[in-house]
Amino acid sequence: MATDIKAPSFPESVAEGTVATWHKKPGDKVSRDELIVEIETDKVVLEVVAPSDGTVEEIRVEEGETCESEQVLGTLGAGDGQSGGSESSQSESDEAQQDEESEKEAAAPAQQAESGQSQSGEEKSRQSSGQQSDSGSQAGGSGRSVEVKAPSFPESVQEGTVASWTKQVGEAVKRDEVLAEIETDKVVLEVVAPADGALAEIRAEEGSQVESEQVLALFSEGGGDAAGASAEARGDDSQAEAGDANAGGQEDERVGDRVLAPAARKLVAEHDLDVNRIEGTGKGGRILKEDVQKAIDAGSAKKGGSESGEQQSTSKQSGGKQQESAPAPGGGVSEQAAAPATAAIEGDRPEQRVPMSRLRQTIAKRLVQAQQTAAMLTTYNEVDMSAVMALRSQYKEGFQQRHDVKLGFMGFFVKAATEALKRFPDVNASIDGTDIVYHGYQDIGVAVSTPRGLVVPVLRDTDSMKLADIEKQIGDFGKRGKEGKIGIEDMQGGTFTITNGGIFGSLMSTPILNPPQTAILGMHKIQERPMAVNGQVEIRPMMYLAISYDHRMIDGKDAVQFLVTIKELLEDPARFLLDV
Repeated sequence: MATDIKAPSFPESVAEGTVATWHKKPGDKVSRDELIVEIETDKVVLEVVAPSDGTVEEIRVEEGETCESEQVLGTLGAGDGQSGGSESSQSESDEAQQDEESEKEAAAPAQQAESGQSQSGEEKSRQSSGQQSDSGSQAGGSGRSVEVKAPSFPESVQEGTVASWTKQVGEAVKRDEVLAEIETDKVVLEVVAPADGALAEIRAEEGSQVESEQVLALFSEGGGDAAGASAEARGDDSQAEAGDANAGGQEDERVGDRVLAPAARKLVAEHDLDVNRIEGTGKGGRILKEDVQKAIDAGSAKKGGSESGEQQSTSKQSGGKQQESAPAPGGGVSEQAAAPATAAIEGDRPEQRVPMSRLRQTIAKRLVQAQQTAAMLTTYNEVDMSAVMALRSQYKEGFQQRHDVKLGFMGFFVKAATEALKRFPDVNASIDGTDIVYHGYQDIGVAVSTPRGLVVPVLRDTDSMKLADIEKQIGDFGKRGKEGKIGIEDMQGGTFTITNGGIFGSLMSTPILNPPQTAILGMHKIQERPMAVNGQVEIRPMMYLAISYDHRMIDGKDAVQFLVTIKELLEDPARFLLDV
């Protein structure tokens, strides 16, 4: 009897979801509560598990298609179904055949060595050396093999990208030393060594996609440099290349007559290099990641600098003149003559294509979503910063001595915004479907620029924070942002956002909302301008302020008054510092 595989009950604010991943296929056997499919909503990723033991019979909603709450996604048959049994027996047969073939392949070198078939003296010597080196490696690498897995991702993060391996196969590492970094759409996660030892094999190459708790590599406890030493003793780099050759099922790529390892291919694409000008030190001239890095450091493989190979030699012999590009006697241009001219044109107009990072993809998606879903409007005002600057100048030395942090401008804006949010609760609210959520607290996000892109960590309960607490927290966010150590928990929530384009010289801009928030304040450059003060023209330090808001939630009158309130508080900071 077939059992329906249904989507879970969605919350009221979630209308539909998207089938993200099927972990089982028709014919696969499953156990009760085993994960079958994941459904992605606009808030979380929901897991659908098997209601009982059985075999997946049919998938009705394919990956990428939308589904509704409690919709039937597929059917589950009895555990001993014929489909599952035949599939299983076929799979077992295939596995047995693969094992048999693997054993034959493993035995082949030994049989060839014994019979002496088609091997030169040099090859026999190399094989003998390799066998001795291998035995030495096994003796030296006494530690047990341990799987190195990706961290457990939060339920809002589906997968990540291996950003970099900080250690190579055979390199000795200490316990808790960083082995690799995984980039998700929110943060960079570090993978550390489980013990003292060495990497034995890399299975997920840089740039490959990985899931939560996926095996990234094999680690040899207490192994030291045994793996690398054995590779050097053999006179080849089969061990050193194991990570490249086997990582994530990626294969070498052939460019012309050159063979590139996956990691080398990625570096060549990122730096737009000419592979013909890179010396490959791998087996059979294979170009490794280290070869590409060496060429990058030396600057010897850039495209467009000069022709490579025979063309470069011909150019040198002709005194550097591009005689090859001259017209042929028949009035036409031969293919050989046209090649250098084409290379020169490409060299004058360089292009570089690199994959967009997950963080940048998420930023792009959220900004477009904000513009498409919200009735966004922006209103402007300007604030005289004289009072804040005078107060800051008067107390900055004493403030730093007492609190061990500099007195900046952001603390004043956070405190002024907090007071204004208390007076205008609509600006501090958010929209959830057809509901309005009024927040009885002020959690203000502060936009921080990092090498990976813009992130918005949140200051919690700013109403109870002092200026020194705000400045310390913002300074900590900036430092951790540069190091890529701002966590997901730091960016969750938030009822309002402040962004400061003024530090980059922006005079005026239109900030974009940070959903599901309904307003964002934009700070800008402080610039001296002539202002009319009490009938006289005075030079004052002025800043333009911008408030972008969701007109579905906030009326224009409230948005304008909110911004005027911030202006008044900043022009007389004693009012909110003294709570008057």
